[in-house]
Amino acid sequence: MDITIHSSFLPHTDPDASLAFYRDVLGFEVRGDVGYGGMRWITVGPADQPDTAIVLQPPTAAPGLTEEEQRLLLELVAKGSYFGVNLATPDVDAAFAALEQAGAEVVQEPTDQPYGLRDCAFRDPAGNMIRMQQSG
Repeated sequence: MDITIHSSFLPHTDPDASLAFYRDVLGFEVRGDVGYGGMRWITVGPADQPDTAIVLQPPTAAPGLTEEEQRLLLELVAKGSYFGVNLATPDVDAAFAALEQAGAEVVQEPTDQPYGLRDCAFRDPAGNMIRMQQSG
């Protein structure tokens, strides 16, 4: 089989703040920004990876969620314990410095992990955990 990852979904709680973070702080290109029923789905991704994207979506857009389920989802998103994504960069220390300077919420400074990776972690405006590791 020839299978690739096309897109992953991350929740957003403020579409404008998420758009600014992924576009202006991470440098991703915006591939789509679709509104429907007062909600927005924003597709972003690295310019040099046109076939891979992150879709930023309203976390409570799934049909059939009760008010209690919506509240729980929003709490999990805000804690950063529900969704996340792992990114890679050739220079994790330089990327960390740029993200920190841009005001990203730091969770973990660059660290050499016992399993062989050097990585750092921060949160996007919705609270999603973004881990970034040294590539290659």
